[in-house]
Amino acid sequence: MVGTTIEWYDFFIFGTASALVFSKLFFPSYDPVTGTLASFATFAVGLFARPLGGFVFGHFGDRVGRKSMLLLSLFLMGVPTVLIGLLPTYNEIGVWAAVLLVLLRICQGVAVGGEWGGAVLMAVEHASVEKRSLFGSLPQVGTPAGLIISTIVFSVASSLPEDVFLNWGWRVPFLASIVLIALGVFVRSKVAESPAFLAAKTSGETVALPSVRVFTAYPRPLLLAIGAKLAEVTLFYLVTVFVLQYATSKLGIPKSYILNSILLAATLCLFMIPFSGYIAGKFGLRRIYGIGTILLAIAAVPAFLALSTGDALAIRLAIVICLGGIYPLMFGAQPALYSAQFPTNIRYSGISLGVQFAAAIGGGLAPIIATTLLAATGGTLAIGLYLSGLAVLAGLCVLAMKKPQATTL
Repeated sequence: MVGTTIEWYDFFIFGTASALVFSKLFFPSYDPVTGTLASFATFAVGLFARPLGGFVFGHFGDRVGRKSMLLLSLFLMGVPTVLIGLLPTYNEIGVWAAVLLVLLRICQGVAVGGEWGGAVLMAVEHASVEKRSLFGSLPQVGTPAGLIISTIVFSVASSLPEDVFLNWGWRVPFLASIVLIALGVFVRSKVAESPAFLAAKTSGETVALPSVRVFTAYPRPLLLAIGAKLAEVTLFYLVTVFVLQYATSKLGIPKSYILNSILLAATLCLFMIPFSGYIAGKFGLRRIYGIGTILLAIAAVPAFLALSTGDALAIRLAIVICLGGIYPLMFGAQPALYSAQFPTNIRYSGISLGVQFAAAIGGGLAPIIATTLLAATGGTLAIGLYLSGLAVLAGLCVLAMKKPQATTL
């Protein structure tokens, strides 16, 4: 959980900077809408790189082990993050600033794409049968925890005078990562390898090409995992990137107010995610996940209509309810449910590919699609319908998933 918190902190500060800084410092020659799209596209590159991370780290995670991949992913995330904090801007080196930003973002995407599968498997595969759901939800807490830390840091940085913030203040969250990475490496070096993986390796059950086996022998679980993930990952990035940019630049709501609203939702997630994991273990993983998709399908349209009102309190309530209350029901149940869909010898590859393809499709495109829908329709209703439709799809995919059994792992 500590390591996951650090990795997501690194990944999220880029998203916040995409909404608040990068369009001005790295794409200043564009008009406001095009500059925003270019900034969001650079952000999306990191999510598009996540399937590559899932493929590479999944392969070696199933062949070599979970622990070594977790340590490697920390380095691959931390070094590019610090380098982003040192990057010269467009005014200093021209278009090369954007090129280098994209390349470093790709490294971040590969790292986080490989990290998630190993982190949740270390928790699920170490846990007893009755605690798999709860333990599997704990690394997920790293996502809101990383979001909280990144939001606090950027909230403080953005309170600086505008010229100071754009000059050097935005760099501090990136440079601070070097301390967190050292902590993460220390913690993860103390964790034992997964007993389920060791048992599979000892018995000779490992396969030469785990990802190929996933595509050829388990295409149905893979597609269902992708479909079930789309709604919650789209919700997450719509709130943390698109809503942040829209509310601050178009509606004139102070950055600190929206960042604090996201902070409230993320704080609620700290408790709701393990609670979701706990009740999913009691009442069924598919049931709790499915309830989350139903609630999102109902709430998506009202939430985005609230955004169009421009009322700050209504927007805060929408953020807290959707991100803090509904999102955890899906996110907390996800690790144990997805782990049960694949055998041990291809599990790292299977869950990583499913989640990271969905992240690329849903999360990577979410801010771009939302900005395009807004420009085309002039309102936020279409964005709410888009998210509601994905929630219906997710619910159907969860319903079609294999019911986890006590002997699945």
